Order: sequence, then structure tokens, then C-alpha cells
Amino acid sequence: MTQEPFPSWPDVAPQLVNTAAGRTPADTIITGGIWVNVHTREALPDHDIAIIAGRIAFVGPDASHCRGPDTQIIEAQGRYMIPGLCDGHMHIESGMLTPAEFARAVIPHGTTSMFTDPHEIANVLGLAGVRMMHDEALMQPINIFTQMPSCAPSAPGMETTGFEISAEDVAEAMHWPGIIGLGEMMNFPGVSNADPKMLAEIAATQRAGKTVGGHYASPDLGPAFAAYVAGGPADDHEGTCEADAIMRMRQGMRSMIRLGSAWYDVETQITAITERGLDPRNMILCTDDCHSGTLVNDGHMNRVVRHAIDCGCDPLIALQMATINTATHFGLERDIGSLTPGRRADVILTSDLKTLPIETVIARGQIVAQDGTCLVECPHYDWPDTARKTVNMGKKLGGDDFTIHAPHGANGVTANVIGVVENQAPTKALQFELPVTDGRVQATGEVAQIALVERHRATGNVVNAFVSGFGYTGTMAMASTVAHDSHHMIVVGTDRDQMVLAANRLRDVGGGITIFKDGVELALVELPIAGLMSDQPAASIAAKTEEMMQAMRDCGCTLNNAYMQHSLLALVVIPELRISDLGLVDVRTFEFTDVIVS
Repeated sequence: MTQEPFPSWPDVAPQLVNTAAGRTPADTIITGGIWVNVHTREALPDHDIAIIAGRIAFVGPDASHCRGPDTQIIEAQGRYMIPGLCDGHMHIESGMLTPAEFARAVIPHGTTSMFTDPHEIANVLGLAGVRMMHDEALMQPINIFTQMPSCAPSAPGMETTGFEISAEDVAEAMHWPGIIGLGEMMNFPGVSNADPKMLAEIAATQRAGKTVGGHYASPDLGPAFAAYVAGGPADDHEGTCEADAIMRMRQGMRSMIRLGSAWYDVETQITAITERGLDPRNMILCTDDCHSGTLVNDGHMNRVVRHAIDCGCDPLIALQMATINTATHFGLERDIGSLTPGRRADVILTSDLKTLPIETVIARGQIVAQDGTCLVECPHYDWPDTARKTVNMGKKLGGDDFTIHAPHGANGVTANVIGVVENQAPTKALQFELPVTDGRVQATGEVAQIALVERHRATGNVVNAFVSGFGYTGTMAMASTVAHDSHHMIVVGTDRDQMVLAANRLRDVGGGITIFKDGVELALVELPIAGLMSDQPAASIAAKTEEMMQAMRDCGCTLNNAYMQHSLLALVVIPELRISDLGLVDVRTFEFTDVIVS
């Protein structure tokens, strides 16, 4: 079930014209505000906005000629009128919420348009899961545009997913009503090496006149990057430094700079604008991944805009990066992203452009939030059992499943270890000397054990390795069925018995996140839909998420939003070292590597 499509500009052009001319009364007039014009980068005081049929008909110093006896009047009282905020790249599943509950969470923060890539659910449920996300997205009172996932698996041959996305799937989805383009093309070696499947997906998108999302997670800005750009991706969000942002913009891409729950990549890249003085039109703000705790407690795109301003960006430029730049990139400049005639009436009233308090939110001409409270219904899709029963491990696990055997007669070994980097998606490829007891390699000190438990095809397979950087102490384990992008189960722990308890607990509850310490469960976040999402309200999931993060701290972890680091340890398209259901992967070479070096 989806709601009727929102009327297009041509559908309601006669009403817009007649209202602007004063022949037909407006439905709503916002009066006496400061008009923030993102086309010209101006803030113009004492302006009105007249709205009819959910779109803007007139903007000017006096809209009294558009007023009728039944026109709703919203007094701006000298506040700034800014466009609704747009998130240029994000994954709803990272909020651990369905599209409906994600929308309910972000509407009070002023987000009225999202460009979402549901590749998390694609890995679990395939094209059918993407369609479910797409259909619930179209039911919402704000604009949720879906990018068809491009890479499931993200790196063919390096992992096994529940389902695979084909070029034929991409071509089919391009005809769905809410598809805006192709999701991030994570298989960047495939594109650079002219892989026929990757290029076929890009071609299907381009021939449909839609935007190709990028994901170039490599520091190599030489011929490999040039080949990737030549393949067709139009944007990229994996930059981490100024040089990354500059190179992407110079090559005609949009540089998407992100502030998520754990990815802090704005400050190091926005200097291309604030210090180097480059044209800001080709830079876009986005979140990529935000969990529910961030959404409820800190905000969404309003948080990103404030952060960009705190990093020295002019407030009007920061707003452009979160509105018109995004709309233009996706070919929607004539529909969203500015407060000008014909556009959807997505308006925020705020009393300060720097601190950006979100006081009133209007979407499609209706007040949808006031002073932090969502005032509209966000309809739910009826998720079937096929989406709710996805943790298929094949057996109950035991201690032997989490054993790493040492070479015969060894008293110690040198091991390859995944090194977590705080506030960044990349990891480090490290090596540590680890002790051996009774023929088993032991995690010790700052090194914990990590396991990837297959959960799609009931193979019973478990791959074990080591990870450092979390700082865990004592006997503990954390397990999660959120494991980008293949979404098997990741278990990290200092003790095999705790790892057994955590893994089997998620098997029993059907997915989510759990933490055990000394045989006691400290926290549980149940995610019954695809093992990724809950259809409970964001505040409820945020509270459970905070309990989970506190449990991580109680186990010795002090990293900022370490859960996000945990969930990305299987993402085999971001360097340097990752784990998959097929083994330990060196992403620098896209080759498997041994856990035990010697």
C-alpha cells in the first residue's frame, strides 16, 4: 500500500498561477519572516510565502493579495524561513528503525527530504526487501527518495549475502515510482576494472536519466580513481581529508561530506570551501549512518549543518549544502531545496541561523512539527513474516565454534589484527604477538576476538579472527546481526563462553544487539525486521541503544559511538582489514589473508 503520489508542479500550475496573481486564495500564508534564498545566498527581511496545494505560489514582501477568508496564517514573527533540510546520502536501517519511525524521529529536526540507499536490507532480503522499504517510504508525509542498491554483495567473491542484486534487478527498479537513482557503487575495483555487471547497473541507471551514487573508499587518487569517475558515479561520501574533497569536485563529482553517529568527516574536508575558497556548489552535507540515539538526542541534518557552521562555514553556504545543492544533484532543483514558486512547501522557521533551533516544520504545506514534537502520523507497512524471521544459523553454537587453533607446538603466535579507528570508517591492518594455551590462541590485553557467524543460509559456519581498539576488559562479549553490508552476525569478545551466550541469544530473539558480561546480559536491542530494524518508536529504541552503549562502557570501551565501529567490521569494501563469512580480508589488495602469520 502506498499513498497517492504528491501532485507535480504541472498538475497544480493553474492553482499556483491564480494564487500568485491574487485570483485564488492561498491555503496558507507564512507572514513576516526573513526569506533565506539559497539560490542567491541572501537573507531578505519582511517577506511572506503563499502556499496552495502543498506548493509555493508566491514569495514577496506582501502576500496580502493571496489571502482569503479561510487562509491559514502562520506568523513568522521575524524568524528565518529556510528550506526543509535534505540528507543527500543515508541508510534508514542504520537508525535501527523502519522508514515510518525514522521519519517520525527526524521530522522535528527539520529533515523533509531524504535520499536513502536500503542496501542493508537488500543483502538480507534482496529485491523484495528493497521494495518493502520503498513502499513504506512513499507512505510518509515527507519526501523519501529511494536509491536502488547496487552492490549485494558489496565485493563479489569476498562475502556471501542472503540475496544478490543483479543488473536486471536494477533495470526493473528504475521504473518504480520512488526510485531516484542507483545507490552507492561500493565495488570500486569492479568499476575501475570495467566489470561488466557493475557497468551494466550504471548504464541502466544512466539510461533511465537517474543519478549514480558513488563510494570510492581508497586513498589512491591516481588512475584507479580516474577510471572510477569515468565509469559514471556522480558523487562520493568516502572522503576523509581536504585532498579527497578537492579531487572529487575537480573531476565533476559532488563531494558528500558526512557527519553520522561515528563518522566525523566534515571538519577535515570543508576547509576546501572555508580556507581554499573553492566553489561550494559541488559540496553536499549528509549523515550516511545515524543510530536512533543520535536522532533522538542530538538531531539529524540540523546537527550536520550546525557542525559545518562550527567548523567555520558561512551559515548560508552550509544551508545551501543541505538544500539546493542536494536537490540539484538529484535533478530535483525544480521540486525541492528552495523557497521559490512551484517548489514543495517544505519550510522551517528558526530564530537563529547559526545555532539553528528548529521551531516550526512545514512539509508539503502542512505543519508537521512544532518545538520538537512531531504532529503527523507516519504510516507503517505491514511487514510479512519473511521479513521477520531472518536469523538462520543452522545450529546452536558452542565453545569450539569460537576456537582459534595455534600451529602445533606453538607457545605464541603473530596474528593479523583488525585495528579500529575512532570516528572513522577505515580500519588499520595491525599485527600482535598473542599467547597460546592448550593449543588455542588467546585474545589478551587490548586485543579481543572477533567472529563472523553466518546467519542467512543456515550453514553453521563461523569465521574467527582478532580485533583491537575497543578497550574491553574482563569477561564479556557483544553480538550484533547488524553487520554491514552482508549482515551476518558479528561477535566481539574477550571470552569464548560469553561469545557463545551472546550469539545464541540473538538466534533465539530473531536478531538485534546484545552484550554479556560475566554470564549476565547487560543490554538487548531487539531488531526483528531483517535483523536490522524495529518498528517501535525511535525514543524506545534510543533508550535501549543508550543501555547498549552504557553496557559497552561498563565493559571498558571508551570509543565514541563504538557500536557503529562494531557494525562495520565486516564491510569488505573499506580498507584496510575486515572479516567476512569467507575469511579475513585485506581490502588494500582485495585478497584473503591468514589470521595467524607465524
